[in-house]
Amino acid sequence: MHGYMGKILRVDLSAGDIQDEPLNEVYARAFVGGSGLAARYIYDLVDGGTDPLGPDNPLVFMTGPLVGTSMPSAGRCSVCALSPLTSIWGEANTGGFFGPELRFAGYDGLIITGRSEKPVWLAVIEGRAELCSADGVWGSDSYGTQDRVREALGEPKARVACIGPAGENLVKMAAVMNDHGRAAGRTGMGAVMGSKNLKAVAVRGKARVGLADPEGFKAVVREILHNVSEDMAVMSLQLAGTACYVDMALMYGDMPIRYYQRGEWEGASDLSGVLMDDQFGVKNAACYHCPIACGRQMRAPSYGVERVDGPEYETLGALGTLLLVNDLEAVIYAGHMCNVLGLDTISAGATLALACEMFERGILTAADTGGVEMRFGDAEMAHRLIGMMARREGFGDVLAEGSAALAERFGVPELAVTVNRLEVPLHDPRAFVGMAVSYALSPRGACHMQGDMYSVDTGQGPALELGIEPGDRFDSSEEKGRIAARQQAWRSLYNAMTLCQFQNPGVEWILAALNAATGWGLEAGAMMVLGKRIVTLQRLLNLRRGLSCASDRLPELLLRPLKDGGTEGCTPDMDLLLAGAYAEYGWDSETGRPTPETLAEMDLSFADGP
Repeated sequence: MHGYMGKILRVDLSAGDIQDEPLNEVYARAFVGGSGLAARYIYDLVDGGTDPLGPDNPLVFMTGPLVGTSMPSAGRCSVCALSPLTSIWGEANTGGFFGPELRFAGYDGLIITGRSEKPVWLAVIEGRAELCSADGVWGSDSYGTQDRVREALGEPKARVACIGPAGENLVKMAAVMNDHGRAAGRTGMGAVMGSKNLKAVAVRGKARVGLADPEGFKAVVREILHNVSEDMAVMSLQLAGTACYVDMALMYGDMPIRYYQRGEWEGASDLSGVLMDDQFGVKNAACYHCPIACGRQMRAPSYGVERVDGPEYETLGALGTLLLVNDLEAVIYAGHMCNVLGLDTISAGATLALACEMFERGILTAADTGGVEMRFGDAEMAHRLIGMMARREGFGDVLAEGSAALAERFGVPELAVTVNRLEVPLHDPRAFVGMAVSYALSPRGACHMQGDMYSVDTGQGPALELGIEPGDRFDSSEEKGRIAARQQAWRSLYNAMTLCQFQNPGVEWILAALNAATGWGLEAGAMMVLGKRIVTLQRLLNLRRGLSCASDRLPELLLRPLKDGGTEGCTPDMDLLLAGAYAEYGWDSETGRPTPETLAEMDLSFADGP
């Protein structure tokens, strides 16, 4: 197949068995790659009773047909499994160099099942795979693990995806880390890796991706690179990374404050990306073949750290504004701690903020927390609890289960700002109501990367050919619900190709690149079909796991109007928005299930059972 390496590596850790198998061409043609193709393989391997931390839960690393090519910003990899945090579809996406290097090692993806009796790590070098004892690396943090695995291989340029102490301790929000501080952060994929006694995966190779039309591909890439140099959004990312959005987010009321309950806070402006770059910046960092270089290397001299990866916008919000911490260096260091220990910064920060809210309401006391005073604005407390979470020490063991479990444990489930048990990211659906659809219908729970309506309604990269048009950010209509569903389908295809969402050259050039890589000869309308097919299959998998249309909701705190800030007292009308989204997807208006006609149209009839 053009655009593919043509092989999947199957690893059974229980048996110690490693086998190559041909890539399923039918699956790849229908679900492309990344999280889409991973979902198709996982659908065959799990059911409603599969334990996310059990040996039968497959852990899948999957690339897509654009990964490792000269396509700008196509250096990503999806890490997927059933989530131990949510018990439904789990998906994380990481940049850096691991995804391209996996392809250069000869594979489109890895499917890992079982559980090793003793800790191991997996080496995939030049098309050969081997399991190695992790005696020398188990217990290491994520940075030390990457260094030690490369040393053991004698391959200083190998790329390593690994877990830190949080993954080893099965913390439900544990991340898979690679390329220093790059993270496949959300839904606890690090805990799945830890449950398998798999410490790391190292990849290295020299193979190259075969393209259907190499000259045509080069021509498209030239056009895209020219366009990047004139893109204002790209210029902002180059200037201050994703943190460039902080000031704009505060203007719109999009950056949640004090556990999603305040619309304004004077201290928030202290977390500006421009200030961060000016005061603590070292240099920009780019993923594979990326002209944007939105990554950041920082320093935190007060904490004795001269190299810190990040933080991104989401981290500044989760460990800053949610906790009312405006000490920029302290937030930078908190993000660094999460990277070193292998924690998702969004879930970690949101869970800490919930604990502070519960403490201030008297629901939690010092007797519950082992003497720790959980107070908003206390950066030292946050640093201490991050370490305790990763090691499951004291009250950190309770926090390690996530926000939904914390709120349930103390009898206040309504206080957890989660959707399907996944903590809500740092984009407020009261500021851009289309995000209400993105959160409610995201297959992995609340997710800002599966339908970024804040980008659409600020005019950043709309896909007009697909009916994705910017509009009034407060418009709670059925049509807005339809547009949000289309954007979600479009981003699901992005996560299948798999392409960084900061690269928005337009439908025409992305279509041309995909066709030149694969030779499929797709038309623009087929892009939406592919995206909707992926979303719908993941929906069916979640229905199998026990979700229903009753799960398509926002938490109570996000449905309360804020008295100040840029949201202007707006709240999303969930009934209207979801009615439009269901209609766009072809899901039954009463049950939220895909109709038989929809399943037939999308060639998903194999998945029409419970």
